[in-house]
Amino acid sequence: MQIQDLAIPDTLKQQYLGLGILELYPPQATCIEKGLLDGKNLLVAIPTASGKTLIAEMAMHCHIAAGGKCLYIVPLKALASEKYDEFGNKGVRVGISTGDLDRRDDALGKNDIIVATSEKVDSLLRNGARWIPEITLVVVDEVHLIDSPDRGPTLEMVIAKMRYRNPAMQIIGLSATIGNPKMLAGWLDAELVTSSWRPVDLRQGVFYDNKIQFEEGTRPIKQVSRNYDDLNLCLDTIAEGGQCLVFVSSRRNAEAFAKRAAGAIKSEDPALAACSDRLLAGTPTEMIKTLAACVAKGAAFHHAGLSRNERSVVEEAFRKGWLKCISSTPTLAAGLNLPARRVIIRDYLRFSAGEGMQPIPVSEYRQMAGRAGRPRLDPYGEAVLIAKEAEQVPELFECYIEAAADDVHSRIAEPTALYTHVLSLIASGFAKTRDELSEFMNRSFYVHEHKQGRLMHRTVDAALEFLISAEMILEVGEHLGATELGTLVSRMYIDPRSASLIVTTLREKEEYADLGLIQLICSTPDMPTLYAKNSDLAALSRMMEDKGGELWLPLPTDDEEVEGYYRAVKTAMLLSDWTDELPEEKICERYAVGPGDVFGMVESINWLLHATSQLARMFAPKFYPQIAECEICMKNGIRRELLPLIKLRGIGRIRARRLVNNGMTTPEEIKKHPREDLVKILGQGIADQIFDQIEPRKRSTDTTRVNEERPAGGQSTLFRFG
Repeated sequence: MQIQDLAIPDTLKQQYLGLGILELYPPQATCIEKGLLDGKNLLVAIPTASGKTLIAEMAMHCHIAAGGKCLYIVPLKALASEKYDEFGNKGVRVGISTGDLDRRDDALGKNDIIVATSEKVDSLLRNGARWIPEITLVVVDEVHLIDSPDRGPTLEMVIAKMRYRNPAMQIIGLSATIGNPKMLAGWLDAELVTSSWRPVDLRQGVFYDNKIQFEEGTRPIKQVSRNYDDLNLCLDTIAEGGQCLVFVSSRRNAEAFAKRAAGAIKSEDPALAACSDRLLAGTPTEMIKTLAACVAKGAAFHHAGLSRNERSVVEEAFRKGWLKCISSTPTLAAGLNLPARRVIIRDYLRFSAGEGMQPIPVSEYRQMAGRAGRPRLDPYGEAVLIAKEAEQVPELFECYIEAAADDVHSRIAEPTALYTHVLSLIASGFAKTRDELSEFMNRSFYVHEHKQGRLMHRTVDAALEFLISAEMILEVGEHLGATELGTLVSRMYIDPRSASLIVTTLREKEEYADLGLIQLICSTPDMPTLYAKNSDLAALSRMMEDKGGELWLPLPTDDEEVEGYYRAVKTAMLLSDWTDELPEEKICERYAVGPGDVFGMVESINWLLHATSQLARMFAPKFYPQIAECEICMKNGIRRELLPLIKLRGIGRIRARRLVNNGMTTPEEIKKHPREDLVKILGQGIADQIFDQIEPRKRSTDTTRVNEERPAGGQSTLFRFG
């Protein structure tokens, strides 16, 4: 099917032709035949790199040309940014929304395409974004994640809510791995498009005894290292001019492999040296020093412990072909478009709490294997598992290569998921009685899958009882309505269990303590926490003895709750060190974490502190001023004495501390000093900027602008101190 013959806008058609895209791939052509451009719902389950994005793009541009508006839902913020950049190059207005979860973001409505995570879309629905009724097409990328225990319930409810709000809209689900696509397509009232076609041939095999066993035959691999099969496979690919992705089970393993690979590759590419320098220009923790040294020689590791900037440097260097291999935890396979000639799945067992080492699911293997083969760059792609014993070779073929894709199932009936979604349905007006609530839940994938859905209705009733007892829902006769607390909790997008714990504790406490507040928030279901190792317990116990008066929650008597308690305390200690202005590299060293972990913890608690301040305003007003101040301190990583200065534009925690150390504790104190004193501390440009704020004056037009520190909350505030 030729691009020239398609009924898509001429501007898009000419862009495709200009890029050398002259005809559709077979699965794309099937989508056209099944009604893609005619408004039909579609579930597209085709391999990675088979052109799913182009399918969505053609449909979106047709809707835009007809005056419609499109919503593109992704599972990850990083993937949202990638799609935002990709769609923005096609001549339409594109907006992105992944941030604050209590905003309506009405300004997004001026865009033709809005890219957002499922959590953000759920928040926009709860907060009544005015442009939602204008959506004529929803594209759900990675729709198989409806099966995810974490994200699945939210994605399922978002789809159900959008279809309820906009019954005439088109919906397109995109996925590479669904074992029961007919079931999901039936729920979506969608035409099903499945295919095994790929633009680059994928060869899947198992490595053992210096050779790869493929279905078609064997291929010997030159033995460079006697001890490391993964390294031999990687170097074999590089010798042929390809790039390699190596998937391992842990961050430590990813870093260890990158060091081995760098020592073997020994690249001297000046472009990699420049990338290494960029990495060292940030906060040079030991982990980043290791990464920079690896990158300079042609290898890298990639995991959630890296900051966004560091991951971006690695990804860019790999896309441009400078880096020859990346070792990664499975986070890299979850959505980022980084294909390679050969993908090595070294670790197919992963530790699971309470269960020990368990095999990864088939869907995860397929996500990783799907990265093999760079379109227009590689003649083929290879996905290789590594066997440690001969008996494992046929087992790995059976369990992964020859296995059918995993079925996807609804996760909405989990009681903990229903608490938040039942509250949102009532608070947002989707359901005003028990009958209406049951009627809406009958729209769920769960009820479609299980038909009668009796378990669903029992768990819905249990969720209602909890919400009524927590004073978030009122039931008067047949009518269900959200209380002021319930409305706030739904709008702030926090778990009702978190809100209940926060409100109950705030009401009980007579005296305020920052550490107690932080510990409380770290003890909620919404807050991710650090793993507390046995070797941490002594330090945690000492801290609890020293600061026992400041902690708000006591050590539980139930043994099953002790681990969670220690995790919350350890996380609270890290965040307390952050607000105590401990340097980031010291925090990373003390808690054995990476800059990305610190950023993630701060980002998570920032949101929960904001929600807590709003709850305090309503239920514990005596604590509201201190909590509001703690929120600002956490955003900026400062002690309270810097609060007067941090309000100044261009001042972050480092510059504020310099000013205080020089006796300038407030804007009023700055005024008392000669301008030259400020210039010596901060430089001419920043000094002029500060004086413009505290003593506005007419600036000369030839004044040189300098880079400002970003205001509170941005990544540069957290990780690139002035």
